This record gives sequence, structure tokens and C-alpha cells, in this order.
Amino acid sequence: MYRFLLTPRWWGINLVVALGVPFCLFMGSWQLGRFEARVESHQEQQRDEDVHASQAPAPLERLLPVTKETSGRLATVSGRYEQDQLLVPDRRLDEKSGFYVLTLLRTDAGKALPVVRGWLPGDADTTADRTRVPAPPRGEVTVTGALQASENQGTDGAHAGGGLGEGQVGMISAASLVNLVPYPVHNAWITLPDGETQGSLRAVPAAAVEGSGLDLKAFQNLGYTGEWFVFAGFFLFMWFRLFRREVETQRDLALGLLPEQTEASPSQEERTDPPSPRQQMEPSQERPEPPERPEPPRERTQPPRERTQPPQDGTQPPQEETEPLRARPEPPQEQAESTAAQP
Repeated sequence: MYRFLLTPRWWGINLVVALGVPFCLFMGSWQLGRFEARVESHQEQQRDEDVHASQAPAPLERLLPVTKETSGRLATVSGRYEQDQLLVPDRRLDEKSGFYVLTLLRTDAGKALPVVRGWLPGDADTTADRTRVPAPPRGEVTVTGALQASENQGTDGAHAGGGLGEGQVGMISAASLVNLVPYPVHNAWITLPDGETQGSLRAVPAAAVEGSGLDLKAFQNLGYTGEWFVFAGFFLFMWFRLFRREVETQRDLALGLLPEQTEASPSQEERTDPPSPRQQMEPSQERPEPPERPEPPRERTQPPRERTQPPQDGTQPPQEETEPLRARPEPPQEQAESTAAQP
């Protein structure tokens, strides 16, 4: 009964299922591993925040370049603030829209370090909100803040394109700032913690390292995991369904239960194919026969009579003899009335 599994058709079906199911299971396990790695990185990040808060600030040069281990560490640096400040629009804090206040700190080494001095609610394009930005301190200062890596196009609120107003920047990165200032810029930035801000500025918390934490990409990996496992189950379901139908067919054939045959198609003589659209559009090549015209009635012609010339001696030509007319007999009633009228 199961000899059909050795047919070429079933060899192909078995090969597809044998390759498809392990592949789907492998991809689902890989996506699940990516999700678990993000969960672990999120837990490590929370532990690192507690560790970084307890660690003493370190000089900036010792923490560069920024890595997963140094991101979020407290860095200390000395220099002078540039008085021309930049605003970073469309940044949210506590579900409110506002902008960052970014000031470049010129270090003794000659490079500038972007420092986010705080966040203000409002619109960076309005004059009233810009006037609320406090001026940076003058002279030599020493600042301490959480070290952050440069932003990119995938950062929330970042503007990769242009169209910003004067004195605004879309991303906090050396690639964006190098075109605005005539001096080199560090490929990193720091955000001042609470207690270091001025006036109405609110401290901006340190951001998580890219590729870590429970962000949208982490839940996408979890969704892909479920999809690959569903595909594996679909392969098995379709194989079992085809196998069951084939077994039932072979059993019916063994019992002599053949499927009902459809009615025989009409013979070739009775089958008439409908004309194609082209044949319907083209005029018929055969010319219709003209209708038969009725023959005109033939006129009866009498032979011409011979004319006889009168004789020259003055005698009349002989006339043709005509049969004398006979009186029509009257009906019997009329005859009886005529006889009764006679005396």
C-alpha cells in the first residue's frame, strides 16, 4: 500500500520536506538566540548603570574610543565653552517634545567635545523658546558627564537630511559637526547629570548602547522566531495531508472503488467550437448568393393575321364565315311564367 512513496513524485515531496523543516527550525532558533542576547544585554546594561554610578569619573582620554564597556561611564574633561550654542530639535523627554542644548567644549588638546548641557520643552524654531536658553559659563571649566557614542540615522529623533534652521543640528556626531566648526571634534559626546545643569535646563539621561536593550528590533526577532516555527509546522501538515489522501486513494483502488467518471464528451461531429474573437471581427469571406428573381410573365402573342388586298376589279373580298350566335336558354321558372302570361 505504501509503495507510492517510492515514486519520483513522492521522492520530490519527501526531499522538500526533509530540507525545509530543518532549515525553518534553524532560522527560528537563530532568531530566538538574537532575542535572548538582547535580553541579556539589557540586563547587563542595568547592572552597568549601577556600577558606573558607583565608579569614580575617569579622564576622557582613558575612555576613548567609546565601546559597550565605556558607554555610560562618567568622564571628566577641562576646557572652555564656545559661546555659539547649537540646538538639537525634535527630542522627547518624559513624553514631551523639546530640544537639546548642545555646546562645544574646546579642550587643551585642541579638539572640541560636544556637551549636551540639558533639555528644554518647546520648539527650536520659535524665538521665544530660543531666548530661554541660558548662556554657557565663561572661562576655564571642568565638566563631568556620561560618555556617549556618536549618533547615527537610526537614533530616535535624529535628522539625517537638511532643512533645519540656523544654529540647529540634526545629529550629535562628529560627521555632522565638522561641517559647522573650523576645528576637529571628538567622535563622542557627554551629557551632564543632575546638579550640573543651569537654570531651567533638565538633565538628559544616558542612552543605551546601540544593539542592546529591549527595543523594537528585539521584539522583531521574537516575531521572526514564531514565523519560522510556523513554517516548519506547515511543511509537516501538508506532507501528512498529502500522505493521507494518497493512502485513501490506494485503498479505494484495492477495493475496486473507482472514482466516478464524468460523462463522455460529445463526438467530434457534434462538437462545435465557438468562433474566436478574431473570426467574429473579420467579415465572412463567402459572398451570399443573390436572391432568385421571379421570371416575368410571358405575353401571349397571336400570330399576325394575313391581310388580303381588295381586288382591283371592285369586287368585295370574301368574308370569313362566323358561327351564328345562339340564344341562351332561359331557366325553367322564367319559361313557365312566359307561358302563363300567354292567352
